[in-house]
Amino acid sequence: MTYQIRTATPRDAAGVLAVYAPYVERTTVSFEFTVPSVDEYAARIAEALERRTFIVLEHMPSKRIIGFACHGPFGHRAAYQWSAETTIYLAEGLTGCGLGAVLLDALERLMAAQGIVNAEACICSENTGSIAFHERHGYSTRAEFPSCAHKFERWLGIVWMEKAIAEKPSQPVPLQPLDNEKASAILAEANARLEQLA
Repeated sequence: MTYQIRTATPRDAAGVLAVYAPYVERTTVSFEFTVPSVDEYAARIAEALERRTFIVLEHMPSKRIIGFACHGPFGHRAAYQWSAETTIYLAEGLTGCGLGAVLLDALERLMAAQGIVNAEACICSENTGSIAFHERHGYSTRAEFPSCAHKFERWLGIVWMEKAIAEKPSQPVPLQPLDNEKASAILAEANARLEQLA
């Protein structure tokens, strides 16, 4: 069994939704109430790729998408641009085998290559597995809101976690488009790590 990480395209929307939908429908991992349509999610991917990173993890040789990771704005004011909110999902039953670690590391390295210095993760406080996963990979809790959301007939809290993924320059330059050659090298290294998990 082999795996591959690559940059997503809007055509991956159905495959990404196959991973994401169970978390929307049956868990508090996602705070969405309804699963987005394929067209809606394709638009989300396209928007993300305009300035940011969206990667998918595939099972090979079937090319079935079994995970994805992306980042979006941490805030919408210009001064926030060097921090970004991360998202990572694996298909049910695939946690705990090392795939998430490689996927998250690839995302963080791609973010840093654009000039992002902080990775921010917003996690439901019930999702203790994700909190522990992020702690193992260098994230620290920065804030907790004990009952700020409501889903499945109960109030839910969130935990904000943060990791410094690059040095903070005294005079940061505006975020740059991701260099294709650098991105390819980062993904090649990630895929070499995945070969060791096969």
